[in-house]
Amino acid sequence: MSNLEKLREVMKKENIDYYIIPSSDSHQSEYVAEYFKGREFISGFTGSAGTLLVGLKEAYLWTDGRYFIQADKQLNGSGISLMKMRTPGYPTIEEWINDNLKINEVLGFDGRLFSVNQYEGYLKIANEKNFTINMEKDLLENVWNTRSELPKNKIFLHDEKYAGKSASEKLNEVRKNMAKKSADYFILSSLDDIAWLCNTRGNDIEFNPVALSYVIVGNNYSTLYIDSDKVDDITESKLKAEGFTVKGYDDIEDDVKVLTGTVILDPNKLNSKIFTALNKEVKIIREVNVTTNLKAIKNDVEIANWEVSQVRDGVAMVKFVKWLKENIGKQEITEISASDKLTAIRAMGDNYKGDSFGTIAGYKDHAAMMHYSATEESKYELKPEGMFLVDSGAQYLDGTTDITRTFILGPITEEEKRDYTLVLKGHIALASAKFLRGSTGINLDVLARRPLWNYGIDYKCGTGHGVGFFLNVHEGPQGIRPAGNSVVLEPGMILTNEPGVYKEGKHGIRTENTLIVEKDVVSEEFGEFYKFRTISYCPIDLDGINVEILSSEEKDWLNNYHKMVFEKLSPYLNEEEKEFLKHKTRAI
Repeated sequence: MSNLEKLREVMKKENIDYYIIPSSDSHQSEYVAEYFKGREFISGFTGSAGTLLVGLKEAYLWTDGRYFIQADKQLNGSGISLMKMRTPGYPTIEEWINDNLKINEVLGFDGRLFSVNQYEGYLKIANEKNFTINMEKDLLENVWNTRSELPKNKIFLHDEKYAGKSASEKLNEVRKNMAKKSADYFILSSLDDIAWLCNTRGNDIEFNPVALSYVIVGNNYSTLYIDSDKVDDITESKLKAEGFTVKGYDDIEDDVKVLTGTVILDPNKLNSKIFTALNKEVKIIREVNVTTNLKAIKNDVEIANWEVSQVRDGVAMVKFVKWLKENIGKQEITEISASDKLTAIRAMGDNYKGDSFGTIAGYKDHAAMMHYSATEESKYELKPEGMFLVDSGAQYLDGTTDITRTFILGPITEEEKRDYTLVLKGHIALASAKFLRGSTGINLDVLARRPLWNYGIDYKCGTGHGVGFFLNVHEGPQGIRPAGNSVVLEPGMILTNEPGVYKEGKHGIRTENTLIVEKDVVSEEFGEFYKFRTISYCPIDLDGINVEILSSEEKDWLNNYHKMVFEKLSPYLNEEEKEFLKHKTRAI
């Protein structure tokens, strides 16, 4: 409450009636450096997604279904009301502003933190309702005395033996796209796109190997805008050889002012401060960054590397499962110590560069919070009973992993066993899918939900997301969800398959593997069909399955999957570990 009241005092001084604090940074990143975690500082809500609207008398926080339970607890007593996104009875933030802001009132926000589309959406409402927008002020500068500095970690080059293409090759692909549209410039601000294009990686955001930067690609030159402290002489020389000049991070604000001709930009990624600095005479082409589409389809070198990293990760998972199963009830294991153990095992593997996100380790009812993060105050001690959900992954030079298993630690109820099996049925249905070229994730999402829907159960999130290659664990443009993504699935795309059940106060279950889209069959009469190939390798806990509600086809899928897991991983295990894995992958 004290942080909230301090912000209101500053709002009064600046004549701002309402102030919005999003979860993003200046690059519209999903996960951000500590410097940008203003929404968390003011509200106390620690989830990765959410938007805070602070008025002089009231305050509201919008977040999605992954965080309803968590947000409800963390906002309790804060004076901030929870607004549940995509839930009947709750307006969107735009609807609330449209209905509540009065003539001549002022809506404020930091323009760096809002995309072009977001800014123009609010501007449209402001023009219709006759209130004013002030996007020049970062009010947190006068409130947040302990704010971290912007990170200054060194970047490094991602070797072509992993990336499969040089930065200059990728730059040529971008220029071909520009030429098709007769464009003079392409402004790029999304950090994973920049890392992909330049074959650079950084350490500015925890778990995401990216660096705060911008790029402008011209027909005859390309500039990487980044803090000079982050680039050593050798890296700068190699970037220059690939076609990139290096300038200061903030220099882009002046450089965009002098651009002429036609400029391509992604209005969902470029921030409104840079956008409004463009010359008004510039012709603008708005489209999804071509780099986003190019990096979504992995090349043969990336796919081959990824397979190696997935096997390595699977070996680490088996070692962890063995440790967990053999020590539960014999020594004190908590949600935190189990998570730390898994990280330590992964860290012993080749090419390990850190976890790909904060491990979600939820025991019993904690697992009902989809993105639960244990603290010293909230942690549970694991017992030889119930279920333990672990969603984790790693960053390797040769790939990024993301896998979830729900482990059976001892006796579970019939309801838990049924729910566990229904999640598995949904997982198998999606993994087994064959689909016509042109299909989207929206077309396939229902396959994973149908077994749950038959019992009146659903989950308040998507079923799968794209995954980056030694980049962000959440990567677009592809995804598998009920709505909101019309991207066609193409061979070489990587996605997750993660249906689940989340019952507040009871239990949470999720089974997640990573999939790659591949060509299947071509028919002259019916067209080209695609399929998924699972590339995550770890046993699915057989102790949670009610075999009676699995079909013969589902049993075959599980047995074949477990046979593959044993064949892939056993060469890297000692005899004791092989015997453990053999039992965990036994046929049913």
